[in-house]
Amino acid sequence: MDKRSNHIRNVLHGFFLSIGTTIAEPSTILPLILNAFGGGALLVGFFSAFLRGGAIIVQMFAAFQSQNYARMLPYLRRVFFIRFLAWFGIGVSILLFGTSHPNITLLCIGTGLFIFSFSAGFGAIYFKDILAKIFTHKFRGRSMAYRQFFTALGGLVSGSLAAVILDLFQPPLSYGYLFMISAFFMGFGYLAFATVDEPEKIEMAPRENSFKKFLYSALETLKADKDLQIQVTTFLLAYGYLMALPFIILDAKSKIELSASAIGILITTQMVGAMLSNFLWGKLTGSGKNRHTAGIAIGMHLIAVLTAFFATTLYEYMLIFFLIGAAADGNRIASGNLILILAPPQKRSIYVALQINIVSFGMFFSILGGLIVHISSYKILYGITAAVLTAAFLTSLRLKDEREKQHESDTIVT
Repeated sequence: MDKRSNHIRNVLHGFFLSIGTTIAEPSTILPLILNAFGGGALLVGFFSAFLRGGAIIVQMFAAFQSQNYARMLPYLRRVFFIRFLAWFGIGVSILLFGTSHPNITLLCIGTGLFIFSFSAGFGAIYFKDILAKIFTHKFRGRSMAYRQFFTALGGLVSGSLAAVILDLFQPPLSYGYLFMISAFFMGFGYLAFATVDEPEKIEMAPRENSFKKFLYSALETLKADKDLQIQVTTFLLAYGYLMALPFIILDAKSKIELSASAIGILITTQMVGAMLSNFLWGKLTGSGKNRHTAGIAIGMHLIAVLTAFFATTLYEYMLIFFLIGAAADGNRIASGNLILILAPPQKRSIYVALQINIVSFGMFFSILGGLIVHISSYKILYGITAAVLTAAFLTSLRLKDEREKQHESDTIVT
């Protein structure tokens, strides 16, 4: 465990994947792309949910299928290939149909985003299991902090690349080129992680005979583990910021001039927030303070949403996106570490699938956000989002970190 070569591959995967996916960042560029083809607030909400939440449909089935896989990497490689084709295909469809057939273009974008996210439902299970096998708990926290630092750095590169392409080419050609070029950067990341040294899994629970029995067993596991219930509730509510996130940029568009350079600045600011915050997240998670990481991250999202109430300048929106970038990485590293600490090795796939599957419902909050904006206003949207994040912060106070779990185990043994 904790091989330097695996650590480097993990970091490279995050770096190149970030360059690829930030091209269609759901809080900045994607809403503007959809808006260019006639997509309104509701469609922006749906497509943002497709990009983030398509994986939810297959999470439990992926966990069921992978119960007795000794190695996950061969299956993860297939997922990587499908995601590359889906992302590249979006760019091709934009070039082929563009604004002359906007409905077909929007359909192709939505289909590509759904396939890209849907396939991640399998990939997330395989990826988490591999991480659990190749890194110890504390080293994993450090490795993921490094990964997220370079992921943010990749976002900076992506933001600059996006600004250049948007300046060089007129829409919709620029949007098509964004997806196609970024697909190849994404591919470098996939190649990096596809070559990690994955050991065979030794501790495996007997495979359930049917998917129905597996679901029943998973439900019983959730009912029996109070800590798991608290954890999934916390991170589900923490996704409440997604109700407002895709619409902050549209609200900004109505208040300030959003040139290509301004969009690039906001993307860069978000990535800088993510990058710099990982010094803090790495120190906290490396010390076993995952609960504190979650609480601080949720608090940052809350401050960002409250700032959106009054923002009227580019600098204020830079602060908002800085906090959003920092908070998103904090939530990601805390939730990933906590579930692997909580899960027994033989039930790791079930625990990971339960958390991802339930929490992933929060990725569809953008649909609710689009509905709220459609029938009311941005102010009401921000108010509801702030209330949900406050609830998430309160439940995060009941999370158990590694030190507390170890203390409980020692007490039971004694």
